[in-house]
Amino acid sequence: MVGLAAQKDFPIFSHLIHGHPLVYLDSGASAQKPRCVLEAMTRFYETDYANIHRGVHELSQRATARYDEGRRAVQRFLNAAHDDEIVFTSGATEALNLVAASWGRTFLNAGDEIILTQLEHHANIVPWQLLRDQVGFTLRIAPLQPNGDVLLDDVTALINEKTKLVSVAHVSNALGTVLPVEAIIAAAHERGIPVLIDGSQAVSHGAVDVQKLDADFYVFSGHKIYGPTGIGVLYGKRALLATMPPYQGGGDMIESVTFEKTTYQAPPLRFEAGTPPIAEVVGLTAALAYVTGIGMEAIAAHEAALLAYGTKKLAALEGVRLVGTAPHKASILSFVVEGVHPHDVGTILDQQGLAIRAGHHCAQPAMEALGLMATVRASLGLYNTREDLDALVDGLKKVREIFS
Repeated sequence: MVGLAAQKDFPIFSHLIHGHPLVYLDSGASAQKPRCVLEAMTRFYETDYANIHRGVHELSQRATARYDEGRRAVQRFLNAAHDDEIVFTSGATEALNLVAASWGRTFLNAGDEIILTQLEHHANIVPWQLLRDQVGFTLRIAPLQPNGDVLLDDVTALINEKTKLVSVAHVSNALGTVLPVEAIIAAAHERGIPVLIDGSQAVSHGAVDVQKLDADFYVFSGHKIYGPTGIGVLYGKRALLATMPPYQGGGDMIESVTFEKTTYQAPPLRFEAGTPPIAEVVGLTAALAYVTGIGMEAIAAHEAALLAYGTKKLAALEGVRLVGTAPHKASILSFVVEGVHPHDVGTILDQQGLAIRAGHHCAQPAMEALGLMATVRASLGLYNTREDLDALVDGLKKVREIFS
């Protein structure tokens, strides 16, 4: 159930914004939450809440069972081979930092190289820069094409004997470009090079099978797939996680502690120090059940139809230029309005009840490569409709009238 029929599952759509029905076109930043997610978390707090892995009492046992089931739910969702390949983090950002700080600090040396692309989110750039400045390896950057595409040949051309990791987005958050990640992974693996995929913008738009991709690491955030904030996932192949030292120290990630020596749990608990986001895992579990119940194929088909419709409507609008027209895209429409700053566009649209994003979208290198400071971004979710895109077009016409 998608589109208008799905909106009844989301309480936020019963509220007006500046006197207008909400048209939410900012799911790329954070998706709205269905009632089942909100109710699951509330019910957990009201009936089952306690800390996990420490207590013998009933509530602790129940909470532990819910948390462990959440790990299995993510395993099924990603089709991971084992549930111990799923590490819970606070979000994709922490997951990327975890890999950089643990795997990267262990295996990267001065003179090594990592391959990124020009369209990466800052979260897949800055952690590597921080480590580079301490270790002395080099970042090699695959270029962005004028249409927002990243070509397989441009990535593979950078692979050489110094390459130790390829770390790329599955889908660009700024432009919607779908990268050829399966081919990138295959090319890297021919040289024995592991690959990390930032799937933050991919998991909500279609099915992801990490075994089929053969990804070594795959990360995403719960809040972009209709779950709560404060919860993310790092998938890592079991053999790789076993080679990685702890990322943080504290309770629950240890086997034993003395002042002379500490021994650590096996993954994934090794990487989950302290009290974890228990209720957030419950919420994420409910969100994954919700989208799985609809069907990822149905969501992908609905959003693809909306993307085609929105692309056609915006391309025909005078004074509006689409940015990012790669042949393979997820449901993101990035554009500029001639003579109007994106922030002004966003402010005017907000007064009409339209929620969009305006700025560099935490992808400043991509903006620079395209000769832009910022764009307006409309990012679609399973609850959006053609009428939402019609409202966007009408709003942009008003923007043009105001600045004409």
